[in-house]
Amino acid sequence: MGKFCYFPHTGEDIRVMLKRIGVASLDDLYSDVPADFMFKGEYDLPSALSEQQVRDYFQDLASRNTRLRCFVGQGAYDHYTPSVIPYITSRSEFLTAYTPYQCEISQGTLRYIFEWQSMICALTGLDVANASMYDGPTAAAEAMRMCVASTRKRNSVIVAASLLPNVLDTIRTYAKYAGINVVVSESIAEDVAEGVLDLAGVIVPSINRYGVVENHDGLSELVHGMGGLLVEYCDPSALAVLRTPAEWGADIAVGDGQSLGIPMCYGGPYVGFMACTQALMRKLPGRIVGQTTDASGKRSFVLTLQAREQHIRREKATSNICSNESLMALWCTVYLSLMGPEGMRKVNALCYENSHYLYSELLKTGRFEEVFPDQTFLKEFVLRPLCDVEKLQKALLDAGFFAALQTEEGWVTFCATENHSREEIDALVKIVKEV
Repeated sequence: MGKFCYFPHTGEDIRVMLKRIGVASLDDLYSDVPADFMFKGEYDLPSALSEQQVRDYFQDLASRNTRLRCFVGQGAYDHYTPSVIPYITSRSEFLTAYTPYQCEISQGTLRYIFEWQSMICALTGLDVANASMYDGPTAAAEAMRMCVASTRKRNSVIVAASLLPNVLDTIRTYAKYAGINVVVSESIAEDVAEGVLDLAGVIVPSINRYGVVENHDGLSELVHGMGGLLVEYCDPSALAVLRTPAEWGADIAVGDGQSLGIPMCYGGPYVGFMACTQALMRKLPGRIVGQTTDASGKRSFVLTLQAREQHIRREKATSNICSNESLMALWCTVYLSLMGPEGMRKVNALCYENSHYLYSELLKTGRFEEVFPDQTFLKEFVLRPLCDVEKLQKALLDAGFFAALQTEEGWVTFCATENHSREEIDALVKIVKEV
């Protein structure tokens, strides 16, 4: 190997592999790609650099990002991340772990997946939780498919128009290619009561796109009476203080774990979760890790259910989900372990205090009026602007704030969490006053 000791394959290795598959060169691997689509220029990459030069190079790239104080939620929330989490998740036992095909040598991975599942069950109140959900929106889409697979010969799912836009879009995409009929509803109870002959399920948010905590009293009885399943899309952080999906009578709960201490990080990676009643366990996509004892009587972990259906049923599978976000699930598990029930309640209390303070101070500026006067919200809300929204957004951006995101209705959204100080909130309000 000589000076190229970090290259995984020698020239001889490559020659043997090419001979085995019957091609003469690496270029032959792309022979079916039209020449017009092949890149013929030079890549804009620097020459070999020292370690320090590489660090400086990427530090320079990172410095070009505009760092703003984020006062927008919409599914991604600026929560505090305990400093110990990156160190724990960076341990080699976790960082190099992958899908646990060989369970006997994957006990560390299986254990934290088991703990993640257990914590999701505690938050949702449901019987079983799985692993391997990519993010919240795709978990919601998987729940839609699960409703159809569980109800047999039913192919329609009613989804609340008050779900986050990216969740609705993902559900529509999955439904299009699965041949599922999706009905987007402004009034769930009315549409369910009117009767959809082949209703498989209903998907509603625990907290809607406007930040309002929704009331689902009587909805589960109505849905179940029509032969469907009830799915609730949740913010897991808020479940520490809100009624659980189980208490609402939901059959399935899904959402995104980002609010459990995962930094916003320009959009990811995040981790979805899914929990359900025991009756639906066999229809869960992904995998379920269980606890048992080994031959010596010691506590150990196994893949209790590993559907991995694409290996066997292929196109007939309920789901073809394969890879997983278990490193992010570990991140959330460590976060929940550190915070505990009392810490989670404190987080929500601080979010409530900060967001309601921001809400009242913004109204005092005279630049807004209420949209939902009697709303209950924890950290996110909408207001109707009485000023030029573009000028408002520009003034906030120039001052270092990302806030007042405009909705389809023309309203603007704000969000405040425990990570926002009163000084920051007052500074934002001062900018609004000057618009």
